[in-house]
Amino acid sequence: MQSSSFRSSNCPGALTVHSRRGFLKQTSAGFGWLALAGLLGEQNRLHASTSPVQPHHTPRVKNVIFCFMDGGPSHVDTFDPKPALKAHEGKPIGAGAVSKRSQSSAGRVWLGSPWKFQQRGESGLWVSDLFPRLANVADELCVIRSMVGELPLHGQQNLLLHTGRIIGQAPSMGAWVSYGLGTENRNLPAYVVLNNDWVPNGGLENFGSSFLPATHQATQLRAKGVPVDNIRPSDSFSLQKRKLELLAAQDRVFADRASAASPIESAIANYETAFRMQTLIPEVSDISQEPAHIQREYGVDSTDEHQHYYATQALRARRLVEAGVRFVEITCPSFDSNNSPWDQHGLLKKNHEKNARITEQSVAALITDLKRRGMLDETLVVWAGEMGRTPHTPKVTPTCGRDHHVNGYSLFLAGGGFKPGITFGETDEFGNAVVERPLSIHDIHATILHQLGLDHEALTFRHGGRDHRLTDVHGHVIQEILS
Repeated sequence: MQSSSFRSSNCPGALTVHSRRGFLKQTSAGFGWLALAGLLGEQNRLHASTSPVQPHHTPRVKNVIFCFMDGGPSHVDTFDPKPALKAHEGKPIGAGAVSKRSQSSAGRVWLGSPWKFQQRGESGLWVSDLFPRLANVADELCVIRSMVGELPLHGQQNLLLHTGRIIGQAPSMGAWVSYGLGTENRNLPAYVVLNNDWVPNGGLENFGSSFLPATHQATQLRAKGVPVDNIRPSDSFSLQKRKLELLAAQDRVFADRASAASPIESAIANYETAFRMQTLIPEVSDISQEPAHIQREYGVDSTDEHQHYYATQALRARRLVEAGVRFVEITCPSFDSNNSPWDQHGLLKKNHEKNARITEQSVAALITDLKRRGMLDETLVVWAGEMGRTPHTPKVTPTCGRDHHVNGYSLFLAGGGFKPGITFGETDEFGNAVVERPLSIHDIHATILHQLGLDHEALTFRHGGRDHRLTDVHGHVIQEILS
């Protein structure tokens, strides 16, 4: 809403410039202002508040930890065994398997997995030898084998995974959770990204709040060095408080004159949160307080710097949810300057093994640690990339790899009321396409929100003339995978 000029009736002939907000406030006995305030007030109350908002129904989950495997781990090399691939390795896939969405051509050949699969735990869940540590927690995993994406492009699929839209321009899942529930700890943000010093394809929109107020975008903590810049105060507590009060007073004067106050009020709320974070963020981020055996369990002692940093972030994730952060995301380190670390078009065996070595011990330790502390029932761990990888390749060689694949891929969820030790959905005998119970990321989003006590159809925000939601016009809760 743009500010406009109005002639003042109090002083005939004089021209006074008011914002529309000021005009409504001073005319019609203030009734116009009251109407506007009514429209803005409820939004601002929800936007700027850091206290929990009432959920739609009784929640099963309090916190989410999202282990983002950027680049697309291969489903047929991790959780979806396909013996037919090995039996037909090197043979042309044929016209019947061609799919434009997986960038296939009839001349490509099938590629078997370089790793063996075994049934693990009491559940008998199939897990590849690529993941020996995750195999030890197989009985906690709910594996979805029937994910279907939209476009075999990293940026678009990353945005779809995070925001529910391939074009982005919408809040991330973490921002929606923050908006719907707030934080359990007013001294910490509701949404934290534990980043590993790079930005994924799709950009910072993956972690943004878009049209939701800025209070709901991710706070990022880096792995190396100081987690957050300028978090240690240079002024005394009393001087900081006086500066903050002055800044807030100036912003409120500006907000009163502005045509839209909510961004300014969000900024004030962010200043206040940052002020309160000064003590708690350094404390929560300091994993040296953890016993040595816990640090070893996560892999903090690894001589591989990438594994060390990932383990550090995974252990911080547990500490953050313990402290009351609603939604924590962990990104993967990049070991070859590729901001899609699991993207192995070549050197599949070497680099998938490198990614597994960097991440899987820490993810398995996180699940084990949460369960040991009695937190796994109320904490959901999500392990997912934005896509899978083709079960075929241009030519079988010692250095060959797999390309982007969205016709069928896998992810898993652990804890949070999901059935443990099960698989859901199926791909065909080659892992080329989903043949049973296809799911979209909107279905996963809807089910995660449901476990948090949020109805994905009711969690909406009015923007651009219509109500928006994380799942857009899609998604359903997958009751079959919930215990």
